[in-house]
Amino acid sequence: MRYLKAGSGPALILIHGLLGYSFSFRFVMPVLAPYATIYAVDNLGFGLSPSKEGMDCSLAATSERILQFADALGIKEFDIFGSSYGGAIAIVAASLSAERAKPRVRRMILAAPVNPWSPHGKRLAPFVGSTVGSYLFRNTIARWRTLDHLWLRRMFGDPKKVPPDSLDGYRLPILNNNVILHGSRVVKNWTRDLAVLEKALPATRNYRTLLMWGTKDRVVNPKSARKLRDNFRDAQLVIFKGVGHLPYEETPDEFNQAMIKFLTDL
Repeated sequence: MRYLKAGSGPALILIHGLLGYSFSFRFVMPVLAPYATIYAVDNLGFGLSPSKEGMDCSLAATSERILQFADALGIKEFDIFGSSYGGAIAIVAASLSAERAKPRVRRMILAAPVNPWSPHGKRLAPFVGSTVGSYLFRNTIARWRTLDHLWLRRMFGDPKKVPPDSLDGYRLPILNNNVILHGSRVVKNWTRDLAVLEKALPATRNYRTLLMWGTKDRVVNPKSARKLRDNFRDAQLVIFKGVGHLPYEETPDEFNQAMIKFLTDL
């Protein structure tokens, strides 16, 4: 599992969303480095981390690998951040950690995490993961690199704020690591994974949590934020007006300020 490391202080593991990777946090890591030891992972099959044929791509297995990653590096305790599908991974990893004799996860930070209350993707994802849907997707849209800028713009509330290096950065794993194929394997488990996620949520109730959402998020419905917040005993909700699904790229200054405030408010 490839990862980037920066900073010093309490450990913070960053988990990217579907088709994202550690590159997604290039505006976050330098700013947060004085406040935490940051580990930004490329989950197996994404970014520049390879995957093997037949590898378990389920949410539960991916979440368990985050704990194995921490164990392998000797990280005894850490805060966990997850964006989008990475948010679902963070929640399940935190629930698994809570079951241990000595839990590793301290706090959770979630940016527009996939959750049971957002209808977005509940029909499309299983179709893309089906035999027919996967074939159609991989042999049409997935091959049309000229359309990359369209889906990237859709991630932003204001398409003019797409960073100039984003397109090439997100194309790199597509061209070198076959992440589209791996992504189709992940969404094949979507309905089952949502059930796993919903079952895991009660076990995370006592984690102090920061939720962050953009009001123009087209991927995970912002209206689901308040229902998700109700799951936790101690949760803050930060809303970014006019911002889309990737606040750490679209409005990094505001995003980093919210992160620093949460990390230093002990």
